[in-house]
Amino acid sequence: SIEVMGDGCLNDEHLEELGEILKAKLEGHFKNQELRQVKRQEENYDQQVEMSLQDEDECDVYILTKVSDILHSLFSTYKEKILPWFEQLLPLIVNLICSSRPWPDRQWGLCIFDDIIEHCSPTSFKYVEYFRWPMLLNMRDNNPEVRQAAAYGLGVMAQFGGDDYRSLCSEAVPLLVKVIKCANSKTKKNVIATENCISAVGKILRFKPNCVNVDEVLPHWLSWLPLHEDKEEAIQTLSFLCDLIESNHPVVLGPNSNLPKIISIIAEGKINETINYEDPCAKRLANVVRQVQTSEELWLECVSQLDNEQREALQELLNFA
Repeated sequence: SIEVMGDGCLNDEHLEELGEILKAKLEGHFKNQELRQVKRQEENYDQQVEMSLQDEDECDVYILTKVSDILHSLFSTYKEKILPWFEQLLPLIVNLICSSRPWPDRQWGLCIFDDIIEHCSPTSFKYVEYFRWPMLLNMRDNNPEVRQAAAYGLGVMAQFGGDDYRSLCSEAVPLLVKVIKCANSKTKKNVIATENCISAVGKILRFKPNCVNVDEVLPHWLSWLPLHEDKEEAIQTLSFLCDLIESNHPVVLGPNSNLPKIISIIAEGKINETINYEDPCAKRLANVVRQVQTSEELWLECVSQLDNEQREALQELLNFA
């Protein structure tokens, strides 16, 4: 694995060969899609032909996931040093996220740009004109996989992107909120994409607070927690909660205290097995609970709103962290 072997495991010759292979795979991907469209117009086209074409399509999408995996390994290992090499593939990746492409193309194309933003920032901003509108527009896509890729990208922009991304983060917030507030946002099909939206709003509040009215958005964000399905994003939200409490943020600890809600979120995190005792966040969360316990009145107010399972979960957290 490139990630295990680290920076420098591929010499120029390896990279040149890998570039040619990936380029050929992507060019083949687009050519195969065109051929399938032609076959759909032919006289002998019927249900059986369509099933065969769909099998081919699935095979092509599988290859696309592998291309994305390889690029992920390169970006996470080599960071921005790999970008000059990547530019030979850039037009093909930009083509993947065109609005006319099938949704799996857009999903995996966005995932590749997500990796560039996460691992190659602030340099990634030089490509912003290629992915700015696709990232924002795909927040409205009918396919949750595409929305998830777009939302994750907006979150990593806030977390890793640097100041250049401020205006984009500002534009993103209303779009993310709209998805979260959709009537069917928490259905089984949609929940992972929605949780990525909630996490992205949290990352904008946390890492780009000057892009958004924090005091206005923060109570809404708290009301959308806890996250249940996406464990990685859930731990990010719990870590941000710790920041807010440790800094005595007025929205969290002010007159209309959100502490009972926060204590229930921590309890749910333990019940859902989001909190892992090896994670430094576990100790921080336990300390938050202990801090609240120092005020008997406040603690009783919080505990009175919990059920037995939540109370036991908090006790277990305190015993182990």
